[in-house]
Order: sequence, then structure tokens, then C-alpha cells
Amino acid sequence: MDSIWLTGAEWLAVLRIGLGLWWLEGWRHKDKKGWFERGTGIAWASDVAAEHRWNAVRSGFDTVVAPRPRTMAYVVVYAELALGLGLIVGFLTPIALIGGLLLNLIYLVLMIHDWAEQGQNAMMALASLVALLAMSWQSWSLDNTIGLF
Repeated sequence: MDSIWLTGAEWLAVLRIGLGLWWLEGWRHKDKKGWFERGTGIAWASDVAAEHRWNAVRSGFDTVVAPRPRTMAYVVVYAELALGLGLIVGFLTPIALIGGLLLNLIYLVLMIHDWAEQGQNAMMALASLVALLAMSWQSWSLDNTIGLF
């Protein structure tokens, strides 16, 4: 593979690190007090799910998220932090990429009518898929340094 300035593996590491920074920014800009104390994030998602045109989304949300809003708020917020940090440093990278891909797909399906969010979730899912299939942990990662994967 020919590339300019960096090797192909290093450019894939740049993609992985950039994706990690995107997740970290998602975590950083969240109003954690609102999410954890007032339940704003899950309440917003509940409103979106309640009006969703797909019954599977409504019933899935009611079954998995609605009974445990506080726990799910922590899961969402800290999943974004863990994904960001894991991708930036390249630790358990394939797991982080699969987790991020799944989280973006969940966000994409939940917010199917919110066009402002669709582009971000689609692009993050695509970047996760490329970084996963191209094994972006081959360069500039703890995984590579310690011989994982």
C-alpha cells in the first residue's frame, strides 16, 4: 500500500485515535449532573423511543432501559468514556471498536428521525468498521506493544 507521510498502518491508527477523540468529546460535553441526578439523557431517549415508528424500538427501550434509568445513564456516559480512552491508547481495540459500532447503531436506530444525529452516527459506525476490519491496532497502540490481538 502506498501512502503519503505515514504508513498505511499509521494512517489507520490516526483514524482510530480520531474516532476515540470523537467518543471522548461526546463524553466531555455531556451534562453529567443532568444525566445522573435529573435523568435528562434517559428521559430524552424515552421520549424519542415512545414516538418511534418501530414497535421493536419502543418495546426494547421499555424492557431494557426504562426499568433502570439511573443505571443506563451511567452505562451510556461511561461507555463513551471507555470507548474514547480505549481507542486513543489502543487498548482492547477490537472490543472497543465493536462496542462503539454497536452503540452507534443503537443511536442510529433510536434517532432514525433526527437527521442532525444520523450523519454523525453513520460516519462513526463506518470509521469503526474500517478501523476494525483493517486492524487499526497494528500501530501506535498498547495492544501492539503488549502483543494482544
